[in-house]
Amino acid sequence: MEDEEGAHGQEAETSPALIAINPLEKCVVVAIGSELRAFDLEGYKTVSLIDDSGGPPHTEDIRAICFGKGGSLFASAANDKFVKVWATDSWSCIRTVKSEKRVSSVAISHDEQYVLFADKFGVIWVFSLNVGDGNGSTIKDAAPLFGHYCSIITSLKYSPDGQYIASADRDFKIRVTSFPKRPLEEAHEIQSFCLGHTDYVTCLSFISSPDSDQPFLLSGSGDSTVRLWDFLSGCQLDTCEIGLKAGLLGLDQEETTAAVTDLCAYPDGSLIAVAIWGLKGVALLSYNFADRVLSFSKVVTAGHVFAPTSLGISSTIKRIWMAMGASDRKSHGRSVLACITVIEALAPDEMIRVLEDGEVPGGKKMLEGLQGRTDLAGEETAVAMAAEEAIAAIRNLLVKRQFSVEDRESRKKGRGDRKHKERYN
Repeated sequence: MEDEEGAHGQEAETSPALIAINPLEKCVVVAIGSELRAFDLEGYKTVSLIDDSGGPPHTEDIRAICFGKGGSLFASAANDKFVKVWATDSWSCIRTVKSEKRVSSVAISHDEQYVLFADKFGVIWVFSLNVGDGNGSTIKDAAPLFGHYCSIITSLKYSPDGQYIASADRDFKIRVTSFPKRPLEEAHEIQSFCLGHTDYVTCLSFISSPDSDQPFLLSGSGDSTVRLWDFLSGCQLDTCEIGLKAGLLGLDQEETTAAVTDLCAYPDGSLIAVAIWGLKGVALLSYNFADRVLSFSKVVTAGHVFAPTSLGISSTIKRIWMAMGASDRKSHGRSVLACITVIEALAPDEMIRVLEDGEVPGGKKMLEGLQGRTDLAGEETAVAMAAEEAIAAIRNLLVKRQFSVEDRESRKKGRGDRKHKERYN
């Protein structure tokens, strides 16, 4: 049966709000629609982004954002097929690269010399930040590194030491690949496959024991589980049935009603925050390195309608940042705001606080810059609308839409793909 949105999928489509935190919590960025909103937490000011790379600005919904490990670089990728790299000291765009397909994920190497991005055909591309003049960059600046061919990549994460890249896809797979020292010249090697999820994998995160150099990989999925992996061997160490423990699943419910949509973790694994489709708040887990066990702690709510679409965390300060919102639903001609909430927590078994507006880093000035307004108290209708649009946006990303034969042929004709035959000569 054709999905109700099949014939008008593009008119009805929305994209979820995204949040990224500088590793040292110097600044925070929210992407909503085609707009990037940045706030300098040290200078206590809203940041104006300057795009002087020679490429056009983002004109369509931004689908992926990230900081580099050192925090000096930031990357954004959008449905307009542009990947942009920003220098965070000046917040100027230093590189613009064009992809043939829409981009689904982006990552910056730990030495901040290379940027990886994945397109919706399942190919992962790499380009260097040390070549070219940065003026009107094109797809020729990027080279294919490897791929999950014909499967959409949902997440790209570097291991803590930067030697491996973990990639997840819509076909239940997690692949761990050694990252070449010279990725434009050397071949990659597959380290392992982490197989065990029974539905699409949505998100990845690494954790490390303070007493060991061995990091571990966390993954969240549409099968409503968070799983822990020894990623070097591909061995699954533990599984947490997070949807069931959070009270979202019963024996008569479908697993897809409690898909994990995002997760983030303190580097030492003392706290893992999980966003679940339909959960008004976040579920908290912890990891016992000695026993190799994931433990569910509690659900923390931040208002009766707040359902986060994206989570962020710094590597130094134990705070969880949550964003909720979605891009404009153009067919309805209305704008939907973004909502930001911050949770302060040292560990799941210690006191956890949802910070008031005046307590969050940057205070109400930060909220005004990232949300578009400060005090949302008394605006239940606006917040409820944002929650409704956010849930719809997450659904657009997770649930594969069905199209009739006529619609598929029409979409193919209007795609406008450009084939560069010279790449294969």
